Amino acid sequence: MAEEKLPSKTQVPASAESQKARQKKAPEFPILEKQNWLIHLHYIRKDYEACKAVIKEQLQETQGLCEYAIYVQALIFRLEGNIQESLELFQTCAILSPQCADNLKQVARSLFLLGKHKAATEVYNEAAKLNQKDWEICHNLGVCYIYLKQFNKAQDHLHSALQLNRHDLTYIMLGKIHLLEGDLHKAIEIYKKAVEFSPENTELLTTLGLLYLQLGVYQKAFEHLGNALTYDPTNYKAILAAGSMMQTHGDFDVALTKYRVVACAVPESPPLWNNIGMCFFGKKKYVAAISCLKRANYLAPFDWKILYNLGLVHLTMQQYASAFHFLSAAINFQPKLGELYMLLAALTNLEDIENAKRAYAEAVRLDKCNPLVNLNYAVLLYNLGEKRGALTQYQEMEKKVNFLKDHSSLEFDSEMVEMAQKLGAALQVGEALVWTKPVKDPKSKHRTTSAGKPATLGSNQALGQAMSSAAAFRKLPSGAAGAQLQKPPSLPLEPEPTVEASPAEASGKMREK
Repeated sequence: MAEEKLPSKTQVPASAESQKARQKKAPEFPILEKQNWLIHLHYIRKDYEACKAVIKEQLQETQGLCEYAIYVQALIFRLEGNIQESLELFQTCAILSPQCADNLKQVARSLFLLGKHKAATEVYNEAAKLNQKDWEICHNLGVCYIYLKQFNKAQDHLHSALQLNRHDLTYIMLGKIHLLEGDLHKAIEIYKKAVEFSPENTELLTTLGLLYLQLGVYQKAFEHLGNALTYDPTNYKAILAAGSMMQTHGDFDVALTKYRVVACAVPESPPLWNNIGMCFFGKKKYVAAISCLKRANYLAPFDWKILYNLGLVHLTMQQYASAFHFLSAAINFQPKLGELYMLLAALTNLEDIENAKRAYAEAVRLDKCNPLVNLNYAVLLYNLGEKRGALTQYQEMEKKVNFLKDHSSLEFDSEMVEMAQKLGAALQVGEALVWTKPVKDPKSKHRTTSAGKPATLGSNQALGQAMSSAAAFRKLPSGAAGAQLQKPPSLPLEPEPTVEASPAEASGKMREK
């Protein structure tokens, strides 16, 4: 977590520092009082060299026992990155004044910055005994417990901090706990309360918009993202998220216009170039798509989602060896995603049928919700003459489709329906066993959403959807094409640029043609 997330002594207003200086003064030594005032003056002016010179003189006169001089010296060391030295000085202050909660808070702060979260919680608890009404202590204890993965204790302390004093940062940390636990609805409730408290905070508005985007509530997502852009028209995170929504609905030209604005603010953003590449993919400009995706891959070589998209575009261009290269790399980073193994079945086109079957078998094992995996596997087995195996996969596909129809109002891709009907007829199991409802216009921009886990970029978006490599290796009647399902957009746990974050950049869902 970035340092600014834990309020430090450097963030205390000048009046508070002055009050602390008055607490440290020695009435019988007016010169020392003047020196403390001078130290404070140089510090708040950020004239650290002059401040250190006065501190050195002060410590020489007091034989190293001036608590305020040591305290400010420790703050300067921390600002310079000398965390261990600052810790030792703050510990000296705590020894000189053991009943001062501020000294213990700074000791705990330094321990936190050194990654010693458990030790930091112990010191914060000691500080809480001296001052039970300090929201900063409760907040920082909650943050430490987040790093220790003790989410229940973290929530208790963060709620205590909100009762003492409401702050945007405390709401953000509470929301992140729910996101780490995978509870999007509770996270939304927290962010809604935060927006009520601070309606002009663009980070809160953008994150709330992205959460609604992940749930598919596009109206509310657009509303909150629009509010964020109203307060900050240059907020690139909100612009990128809004562009991804337009991209999701097939408005590629409008989305590209939005991305041009983002490119001026963050020209080296991997999610930005990923989204631009997939816009070109939607416009069937495959060479431009590969160029943009490779730039994204250069900026983020370990992002499996960019590798996924590169494999998808190469499959579309029938460059199967290149597709295999990128998909294999993606699997190394994300070995539990069944859809990657389904795409890896491009081995079919590389005349490696056995490994293609193994890839499909692994995809079926990992993906328990997406009927497209079973359908493509059934097509491959049918083309190889293994009708019994094809029938088994077809029946599994039927079960998944029925489950999706019973538990959600999803629209199935027309190509998937057509393929399943032709395969059912070929297997002599009926032509429309699983689809009893009419299918909508095949040109519709809205596609079926998989019940599986969405793919995320940076932390927030779904990428191009899978194409059926088995369909290209077909013996079915002409016109049968690979079926496809779309996945919902996803979202980052925390906004960029900290690891957090970061951000809030979502890319549109793409469909294969």
